[in-house]
Amino acid sequence: MKLNANWAERCVVGSTQLPWLPSPSAQVHRKLLERNGGEVARATSIVRYEPGAKFNQHQHELGEEILVLEGIFSDESGDYGPGTYIKNPPGSSHSPFSELGCTIFVKLRYMDPLDLERVVVDTRQAAWFPGMAEGLTVLPLTAFETQHTAMVRWAPGTFFNPHRHHGGEEIFVVDGVFSDEHGNYPKGSWLRSPHLSQHQPFSREGCLILVKTGHLLQPN
Repeated sequence: MKLNANWAERCVVGSTQLPWLPSPSAQVHRKLLERNGGEVARATSIVRYEPGAKFNQHQHELGEEILVLEGIFSDESGDYGPGTYIKNPPGSSHSPFSELGCTIFVKLRYMDPLDLERVVVDTRQAAWFPGMAEGLTVLPLTAFETQHTAMVRWAPGTFFNPHRHHGGEEIFVVDGVFSDEHGNYPKGSWLRSPHLSQHQPFSREGCLILVKTGHLLQPN
């Protein structure tokens, strides 16, 4: 399956408008943002676990990134509440489940095979840092070679300078409304900007976004 799989193209998807589709588990459904492959695929999705849902143990050959949006996501290593970021590195395995139900943002098979650090960050408890413009605060989550993942909080009325994305940029709007000269992107929007693209972002209302950069260099 190929869905929004061309990294050379700018892509914007409003996930709130997408249907929930079945997964291999009857109690787990997903909204597909982009996908390249079959059931084992390089993919970005919103995934919903019903209460009591679980998956059998499986391996992430090229890694997995998760941001818990709602509820409690769990595996044999612990329980992860809203705002928790998890990086499961290439070659890792787990048996995920949710006793009470949850909704998560998930990226699969985007990591460098040498990026072997597992990372868990409670973004609601971690220390944030001033950003590169007044009104921005940043929480770095993980970095390896050219790839960087961070949470960025925009105060209402924050504007950023025009800039170019070496290695591309991907944004998921967790809350509020993120904007640039191309449009406005409310909560649940997913944006992918290709290598060497440029824009001038801002937020009049304020927003919280998950940002990943530098991961769109190789041909897909």
